[in-house]
Amino acid sequence: METTVKLYTLSYKQSKTYLTAALFVLGNIILPQLFHLIPQGGVTWLPIYFFTLIGAYKYGWQVGILTALLSPLVNSFFFGMPAPAVLPTILLKSILLATGAGFVAGYFKKVSLGLLVLIVAFYQIFGTLGEWMMQGDFYLAIQDFRIGIPGMLLQIIGGYLFITHFIRK
Repeated sequence: METTVKLYTLSYKQSKTYLTAALFVLGNIILPQLFHLIPQGGVTWLPIYFFTLIGAYKYGWQVGILTALLSPLVNSFFFGMPAPAVLPTILLKSILLATGAGFVAGYFKKVSLGLLVLIVAFYQIFGTLGEWMMQGDFYLAIQDFRIGIPGMLLQIIGGYLFITHFIRK
């Protein structure tokens, strides 16, 4: 499936960039809180990445980077999740996701399930390698591939639906 939608590239000089990022950060605060009501909901559904993907894809890497940095930091500070010990890994994956989504959207100028699969695979593979290097534990590093497949599918399918139907303009 491929859909043409209006994509933007907001710059750090625009106040709209910060307002848009703040809305996506808010989404990345609310969604994880909901999923953490489910046992193992965070590690299964990977909700902290959902609005980072959407923000970066729809509004550019600048919105994505702001969302990627602020979402985990605010969540950790106010709710203790993600735990400070895993914050570097979450930040790495979030930044990879934001830059990957911003680049792909800017290059292809369209949205498709295949492109979203590419982005999720990119940030997960390279994020897993980074996590393995940081933690020194391969089994822990591949946790998203062992447990988080539903979350990756949510990002791909839910992200596609959100971009094409909810924030189409």
